[in-house]
Amino acid sequence: MSATVSFKVPAPHGPGEVTVSYARVGRGEPLVLLHGIGHHRQAWDPVVDILATEREVIAVDLPGFGASPGLPAGLAYDLPTTNSVLGALFEALELDRPHVAGNSLGGLLALELGREKLVRSVTALSPAGFWTEAERRYAFTVLLAMRGIARRLPLPLVERLARTAAGRTALTSTIYARPGRRSPEAVVAETLALVGATGFEATLRAGSAVRFTDELSGLPVTVAWGSRDRILVRRQGVRAKRLIPHARLVRLPGCGHCPMNDDPALVARVILDGSR
Repeated sequence: MSATVSFKVPAPHGPGEVTVSYARVGRGEPLVLLHGIGHHRQAWDPVVDILATEREVIAVDLPGFGASPGLPAGLAYDLPTTNSVLGALFEALELDRPHVAGNSLGGLLALELGREKLVRSVTALSPAGFWTEAERRYAFTVLLAMRGIARRLPLPLVERLARTAAGRTALTSTIYARPGRRSPEAVVAETLALVGATGFEATLRAGSAVRFTDELSGLPVTVAWGSRDRILVRRQGVRAKRLIPHARLVRLPGCGHCPMNDDPALVARVILDGSR
């Protein structure tokens, strides 16, 4: 069920109130799911029911994305602020060091939460932050182009395109290797989420100097990469393994940048194995 929670976080001019939209389902040890930039929590829908058989799953709309409003004035969309926000969210939802899985930006945030010892395990699917400067510029160019195209498309055209496999491919093949598997309703909803993402540009700007370099010792870490990722190329997974030697590196054959849709059973198994 969809819900919202509000809580205070430190801000330059006094505590600021942040509101986060989330969905919570299942029973077991808590598992928080974090989406990528421009996406929303429904990106996890293909795997939620599988995960909920063994975990209490909390899928989150990050501030400024999906149904969550943007951060209050004075708060930046950078990693320290997001760590603070997610830590306060865990307290508000009474989550004591949950497992966390994230995709893209969400994967980077999951790793950051691990570095801060706020979680008990990390599964990162195509996480940001292991790029070279050239790879980062390429990824940001693709993301900006995706948002620019989505903002120029009239809603009736998006709805018409989403009704066919070819149209869904045109709209989402950058992030999915098997876009025809995504439902028309989901494609329309995530296109609207990309258009309405108020935190998009600020998050992208904050990420321009980001590199993840921590070894995350003492914490179970899984890094998984789609073999057909067109935004963050898969050699970045090898780089992540070198930086986090004890991490389990998993290849996701036939999967794109958002693998949850391309192979739900495989991705759910990787996440559950990583959180055991």
